[in-house]
Amino acid sequence: MTALLDRLARPLADLRISVTDRCNLRCPYCMPRAAFGDEHSFMPRSELLSFEEIARLAALFSSLGVRKIRLTGGEPLLRRELDRLVAMLARLPGIEEVALTTNGMLLAGSAPALARAGLRRVTVSLDALEQSVFAAMGDTRAPVARVLEGIEAAGAAGLHPVKLNMVVRRGVNEHCVLAMAEHFRHRPEIVRFIEYMDVGSTNGWSARDVVPAREVMRAIDARWPLEPLPAERLGEVATRYRYRDGAGEVGFIHSISEPFCGTCTRARLSAGGTLYTCLFATRGTDLRGLLRGGASDEEIARAIASTWRARSDRYSAERAKPGAAQPGARRRGSRARRIEMSYIGG
Repeated sequence: MTALLDRLARPLADLRISVTDRCNLRCPYCMPRAAFGDEHSFMPRSELLSFEEIARLAALFSSLGVRKIRLTGGEPLLRRELDRLVAMLARLPGIEEVALTTNGMLLAGSAPALARAGLRRVTVSLDALEQSVFAAMGDTRAPVARVLEGIEAAGAAGLHPVKLNMVVRRGVNEHCVLAMAEHFRHRPEIVRFIEYMDVGSTNGWSARDVVPAREVMRAIDARWPLEPLPAERLGEVATRYRYRDGAGEVGFIHSISEPFCGTCTRARLSAGGTLYTCLFATRGTDLRGLLRGGASDEEIARAIASTWRARSDRYSAERAKPGAAQPGARRRGSRARRIEMSYIGG
């Protein structure tokens, strides 16, 4: 099959599917409580794509070149019977892997069923091991031990290697980097340190809060020497390293300081059925309307293909140009309101 390419010759290969806009944490960098508090109106169930609708769209994406699917949210484990959706996706022709990104709060009870259904990999968000810092980063009273139990359960269920994502924010949890690295050395999990990103319009992002990935890498390398590893595939977002003493692998995601737009192969499907071609999108293509309006598979596939072919998104690379994002610059009041991360997944 000829690869479906966008205007910058990037193939469509990965699909991230948000199954809910709800979450049981209120991380300030993703769903700040000021914007997503008790008065916030989440999507009614009737507006969410059904599992059957998601599977139908996923099959069409597969026919266009998608090989890997990742389920996201919000918090995807809040969606009931998610293992049923996993089973539907895992048996689609052409799909090589179904993965999941979660905050881990509900993972201990869900991991066995998800693995049996065909889930192959899981990524857990974990921003600190110290309870007070974990509580601040997630704006939660929940114990970090619950996430650690979920990580253990995922590994025991065969979802390995479990990857752990730590968003590093200046003055909040940067002092936890070495403790995180040390805890997971000589363990099968892979920790990935992520630069704090300017996603959405509600998190009050400032470049002052960003800890460059190279700074994090140098700190770890000074304590436990590292050596680089090659990328495993096109579109991989993490720069991979291993400990020289054989204690495992770590990764660094540098979307602010060293954007990787040029190799991005990801499409995103929101919980409400809108197709987005960039994490920093301001608009998308309504696929739910086509689904529920009686469009044929061929018509929907053409809409997906034309959207991807027209894609020229390279927001992070544009932002990184000289003068585009000076230290301390804020995006408040930007003319085009970006879609929130909780709506289209990370």
